[in-house]
Amino acid sequence: MFTLLFNFLLIFLFFQNTITVQQSQPTIKDLAWLAGCWQGTDTTNIYREQWMKPAGRVMLGMSHTSVADTTREYEYLQIRQQEVGAIFYVAIPSGQKETSFELTKFDGKEAVFENPEHDFPKRIIYRLENDSILVARIDGTIKGKQRSVDFLLKRVKCD
Repeated sequence: MFTLLFNFLLIFLFFQNTITVQQSQPTIKDLAWLAGCWQGTDTTNIYREQWMKPAGRVMLGMSHTSVADTTREYEYLQIRQQEVGAIFYVAIPSGQKETSFELTKFDGKEAVFENPEHDFPKRIIYRLENDSILVARIDGTIKGKQRSVDFLLKRVKCD
């Protein structure tokens, strides 16, 4: 009787641990804090990024960089969750080919997407500082030197 109860307890603990691990996997809904419109500036550029709320395992977005009345760059963006659970950031920058970056780290308010095979960037990071401040970073290697670019974005009204 003791052995049967002990075996049952081991099986229960195994399945309980498996369920807990599966629940800790982030879903596309965990990235909903990114939804909305964001804007930042530097000495010459205005950066805008807009994300739709998650729907159907996808968030659609776009980014736009301009100086005065001239578009310098734009990107069509997606964050999509595969049926098996993996989440990918997909970018199509200024008419170039599509590139995917896999979500490798998520802690609730920071998401790290990586593609070590890509030229630059190799990583894209979004970190929500508070409800109105978003820090985006791209980093990787250019000509053998580590480079990164940070974008400080503020939540703005979507016009």
